[in-house]
Amino acid sequence: MYESKIRTALWWAYDIPGNIGWILYFAGFGRFLAKPGFLAHPAAGVLLALPALLMLIGILELVSERIRGLDRILPAVRFWRGFGALTGGGLLGAVLSAVTMYSNRSTANAILMLVGGVLCFVFAGLIALSFKKQK
Repeated sequence: MYESKIRTALWWAYDIPGNIGWILYFAGFGRFLAKPGFLAHPAAGVLLALPALLMLIGILELVSERIRGLDRILPAVRFWRGFGALTGGGLLGAVLSAVTMYSNRSTANAILMLVGGVLCFVFAGLIALSFKKQK
């Protein structure tokens, strides 16, 4: 089991920019997929979908935890599936977005995904760091 004793105000201070992060990533990814030249680079779309999938897994896990009332005490599996997937997805999204920017494909969308990935990684990671393994 993992438990966080983080103050509610600090939780919200981390949660809001973290949520903005995955929303920005999804917006940039959606715009990337909607771009007419997307089919010319389907491998890029598949790679950029991986962080989105990880973030989605994390979001769904954290929402289900909230519904079950597991507020700040989580079994290890739920902790890693929630915060681990969300933090990992943010990091992977930031890295792949930076590579996409470097390759000069869909730069505006890559910037959205990069900013979103960084926000998600940093702020989901900060909440995750507030959890300590119980003895």
